[in-house]
Amino acid sequence: MDVQTHRGNLIMNTATMAYRNLLKTIHNPDRFMDVIIQPVMFMLMFGYLFGGAVAGNVKNYLPTIVPGILIQTMLSAASGSGSQIREDLDSGVFDRFKSLPMAHIAPLAGQLFADILRLVIAAITSLTTGYLMGWRPIAGFGWVVVSGLLAIFSGWALSWVFALVGLLAKNATTVESLSLVTMLVLSFLSNAFIPIKTLSKTMQVIAYMNPITYVITAIRQILATGSLTHEALLVLVFGIGIVVVFAPLTVWAYDRNN
Repeated sequence: MDVQTHRGNLIMNTATMAYRNLLKTIHNPDRFMDVIIQPVMFMLMFGYLFGGAVAGNVKNYLPTIVPGILIQTMLSAASGSGSQIREDLDSGVFDRFKSLPMAHIAPLAGQLFADILRLVIAAITSLTTGYLMGWRPIAGFGWVVVSGLLAIFSGWALSWVFALVGLLAKNATTVESLSLVTMLVLSFLSNAFIPIKTLSKTMQVIAYMNPITYVITAIRQILATGSLTHEALLVLVFGIGIVVVFAPLTVWAYDRNN
């Protein structure tokens, strides 16, 4: 088989696996809730419950809460890759894939490419819910798209980390527990929902050490200024670094399991 044919088969196999994983997301209520129901629920709940206490009213709170919920949703959607990979390993589906005439890496690649569409759906849901609640960013629509793409890329970079956890963990329950704890810690110990200056000095140090704080800050600045700030470029570089480090580790763990 020549190189061109091999690449063509890899692309087709990866696309088939991505389609399979998207179907699993649609037909699995838990996975579907991560990308559709959760952002709507949290946006409404946090906005109307805490908007008055934090910013005086819901409208003034939306510029704070929309980027926060957007990134929290990206974390939740990205964590689903680890759980799904672990479930497939435990069910023996990957063993069946090995008997098929397909590229060895296609199941893993398909999962991670399917994550991109899940992240896109989650981002659109989050931003649309904020808009329907009255959120109007200062920047134009183009910069809203840019901020969404930065959030999606950050979530996709983190999906490599969660995929590695899924490959190394003993069972899907462990992956789900670790993912939930990670999402809660990273989102709540940041500037996602309240200004960091309102926290105690110790909590401020923790929040400033949290990388999610810088992702949220970058998105808020893009939406407020209509430009790529230093923080946005830093987030982009950091995301590339995560992929460079964790992609080879994830492939290594995948090979070890197969």
